[in-house]
Formats: sequence, structure tokens, C-alpha cells
Amino acid sequence: NFDEADQGVTNTSFVASSSDNGDTVEGVANATVNTVIMRLFNFDEIDLSVNCTASMSVGNSDVMMVLDVTGSMNTALGTGTRLTALQGAMRDFYDTVDGAAAGSNARIRYGFVPYSQGVNVGQMLVDLDPSYVADEIEMQTKEPIFEEIVTETDEIIGYHPPTSSTSQSIDNEDADDWTFFNGSHRNNNLCQNNRPDDTNWVNSGSTTTTTSGPTINTQGQRISSVSTVQRQTRTEHNCTRVDRRDHWVIRREARRDLISTVTQTEEPIFATTTATVFQGWKHLQRKWPTDRYKLFETISTPTNTNGTDEFATWNGCIEERATVTQANYSYSNLFGIDPSGALDLDIDSAPTGDDATQWKTSMPHAAYIRLQSAGSNFVTSADESEFGFPLDGAACPVAAQGLQEMEEDEFDAYAASLQGAGNTYHDLGMIWGARLSSPDGIWQDNVNASPENGGDVARHIIFMSDGAMQPTFSGLSAYGTEWHDRRITDNGFSDARERHISRFRAICDATKAKGIRVWVIAFGTPLTGDLEACASDDSAFTAANAAQLNESFQEIAKDVGELRITQ
Repeated sequence: NFDEADQGVTNTSFVASSSDNGDTVEGVANATVNTVIMRLFNFDEIDLSVNCTASMSVGNSDVMMVLDVTGSMNTALGTGTRLTALQGAMRDFYDTVDGAAAGSNARIRYGFVPYSQGVNVGQMLVDLDPSYVADEIEMQTKEPIFEEIVTETDEIIGYHPPTSSTSQSIDNEDADDWTFFNGSHRNNNLCQNNRPDDTNWVNSGSTTTTTSGPTINTQGQRISSVSTVQRQTRTEHNCTRVDRRDHWVIRREARRDLISTVTQTEEPIFATTTATVFQGWKHLQRKWPTDRYKLFETISTPTNTNGTDEFATWNGCIEERATVTQANYSYSNLFGIDPSGALDLDIDSAPTGDDATQWKTSMPHAAYIRLQSAGSNFVTSADESEFGFPLDGAACPVAAQGLQEMEEDEFDAYAASLQGAGNTYHDLGMIWGARLSSPDGIWQDNVNASPENGGDVARHIIFMSDGAMQPTFSGLSAYGTEWHDRRITDNGFSDARERHISRFRAICDATKAKGIRVWVIAFGTPLTGDLEACASDDSAFTAANAAQLNESFQEIAKDVGELRITQ
């Protein structure tokens, strides 16, 4: 990396030698410097000679392991699985680096970002600043539908105003004997033609009044009545045959009682009970408060059976902050990430209090995707739906860890805690590996903490994956429920994989621009052009089995130890 023309020197030489098979290298550098000022004093050239020594040793190193812990890591491999092979390789990596650092004052720190379709950094964010996590989340969920049902009981607590009805009846009818009224007629027809009409009933004498009730009938009605009795009379006429030929008109005095009854009916007022009855679900996009949830307090949401409360505590997985739906992403040293609106790809900036800049708490227990009908296709619009499918099986890896010195048992325990589940989001893993490693980001106090020996720190990210990018459009990820939320795609599914790959490439470039060496291991999967492009120069490996995976980690461990100038 020494350019004669730039330095204004000639006759450059460098002779290196080693007496211990390369563990220590001694060098002698010579060059001739053409002068400017000293030329005035007849010194046109000055010969320089420098001796230097470099030794192979482990210096201060930060190693961030970004580990694919998706469901495919549970694939059987030899006597174990891909995951157990990874755990074994991690333990051997630690042993190699620890052995190389033995007897030195080198500081070695480790960090971890297990990733799948989620990443568990919630506790780290809250510990850093609770305001970095929003107090509410807008998500695809469901709400219960309740209806108030009012039911009457048998208890009467009062009566409505009365209603009246009037009825009439006849009683005590009698009459005098018939008497002859006028002369005879030869036949009945002549008699009928000469028979006078009956007179109208006329009142006779005063009335009497009788009151009854109130009484309660079987329907609970309260009944009371007032009956008025009026005696009436009238004259009635008829014809009767006296002998074979004579027919006579006869008459008599008739009497009756006309009874007029006014009845009042009071309808009962029954006591009622009101019950709130579950009627079904409404699946929709809504906001849930998370101000307590983000602090890992147990909260309740009415998402359990029949709208009852379901209790949950945050598992630590987050939903990423705002991004943009663009097909292509890139990074340049001059302009940074393009497009600039993709805040989720911003490695360094802290949230400002604006909701778009904050991370959200993932709420898998309350997450649902909307269906057109039971067991049918997803709703393709923002319409609410009676039907939905729960997403509470969303994968959430074990919690990530920032850079810290670790004893072997601590390191091994972390490796043993890894579990495989979910889909593959390489961009998500790389974003958080970069955030936790960046000397300019929100964890810069930790990243830039000076080692006691005062030396420089080499920064490494080891990115290990066993598969291709495989986002989910119908599951819950760090980007919500993509079918409905559409934070990456325009229609919920098209080009999702290609867009995540483009984002992955951009974040890899941004990470390397910070002087972080990115190592990539493709385990049980081809080393694609995208994976290879993510790696720093001469830093990509392919491992087909557990032995090759271990070899890859060992190669990286050996390169953590490098030639360092000692004189």
C-alpha cells in the first residue's frame, strides 16, 4: 500500500524475514527522498532506512455473530441437526480465539443477533431508552362484537297507566203474560200486517253501581271494574191463532237489566336483567396501547374465547420502524441509503419521538389476518371481516446480545439457547448486526468503549445462513402482516423476495463502509452472488456439513489473530 509517486520517493525496497515460521516478521524498508527545502543547502536527496517488527497475536476484537435460526436449521444433519452443528462450531470458535488470546491483555467481546422473521431486541432498546419503543402499535387484529340483551323477569315492580274498555250485557230478563190487543184476522199474514212494532227499550227507575277489584290475573295484569245496572222495559207484540180461522194480535210488557261495565286494565312493569352477549368477531386494522406492554408488564386484550381477556407479556421481538415500498435500494458513501425514507435501514439514527422513527412491540397473541369466509382466501382490501386466522405462532428468536466479554460457560450457554423457527429475513439480521456493531449508532458508548490496553479494536460480523431469503406474506414478521400492511411490497406479495435481497445488499455495503469486516458462511446452501457480495474481500465460505461449518468458523477465528506492528 506504499506508492512511490505519491510519497515523492525513489529506490524503495522492503526486505522481510522470519525466524519462527511467520509468527514474527522482521522487516527493513529503504527509500530515497527528493528534497525541496534542503536542496537550497545542496542536499538533493536523503536516504531513509526503517526497521520494523510485526508479530502474530490476537488483538482487541469485537465479534458480532448474526445467526440464521429459521425453521430449516432443524433439518437433520448426521447425528444432530444443522442447529446443533452451528452450536458446536460456535463453541470451537470460542476455544480457538480464547486460546490465541491466552497470556495477552487483548479484549475479546462477543455479540449475537439470532434472526428469522423476527429479531428479539426489545429488552435492549428499553434498557437504552424506553422512548425508542412506541406507546402504541397499529396492527392487523380482531375485536369482539357484543350485544346487550334485555330479558324480563317474573318480578313486577310497577304498572303502566290504565287503559279502559266498556262492555254491555243483559241480565234478569222477564215479561208479563200475553194479552189480546185487537180484533181477529183471517190468516196469519193479515195479522202480521196489522201487528204494531215492538217499542224501544226505555229506562225504568234509577241505576245501581257495583265496583270490583283490583285483582291480578295470570298475566300479571291488574284489573278493576265498575258495573252500572239499569232496569229497562218495552212493549212486545206478536200474533197467535185462536181457532182454525182467527188470528189475533197479542202483546205483553217485557223487562230486563242492562249492565254497562267499564273495565280498567293496568299492564305490569316487570323487572329486567341486561346481559352482554358475545356475537362474534370483527377482524380489522386497529391500534393497541403498548405503553405498559413495552415495559414487559402483563396486559390483557379482549382476544380470547368469546371476547374474554387474554393475558400476555412482550416476548421482546419488534416491528421495524417506517420504510418505503421501493423495488431497489442502494448505499453510497456520499448519500447513504437510498431511498432515505427507509428508516428501518438507517443503522445509526436514534428515534426522535416521531412515531415513524420508533420501533414497535410485536403482539403475536393479538395478530390476525382477515379471511373472506371461514377457511377461505384472504381479504384483498382493507375491509373488515367476520373471519380471520390467528398468527400467534410467529417465530421470535432468543434475545440478541450487545458486545461484551464472556466467559466460556456464558458463551456456551448462549449457544445452547438457540432455537430454530420461522422464515428467513437476511436483511433484518444484517440490520441489527450492524446496529449493535456501529461506532456511530445508538449503542456507540458500548461499541467505542476503550479496552484497558488502549489498543485499537478490530470489528467483525460473522453472518451465517442455511438458506435463501424467504419472506412471508401471510405470517407476522418485523414488517407486520405483509398481505395487509404492505410496508415492503405494493400488493402484499409481489417481488417481496427481490426487494428484501436489494435491502440486504444495501445494508451490507453500509456496514462494510464503517470498517467492519463482514464474514459470510453459506451452510448447506449455495453461496449465492448476493451472499458473496455481502462479504468483505476474501471473507466468504461455503459449508456443506458440520465439519466444513466448523472449518469455516476456525478459518475466521484464525484470521481474528493477525500480524500486528510491535516495533
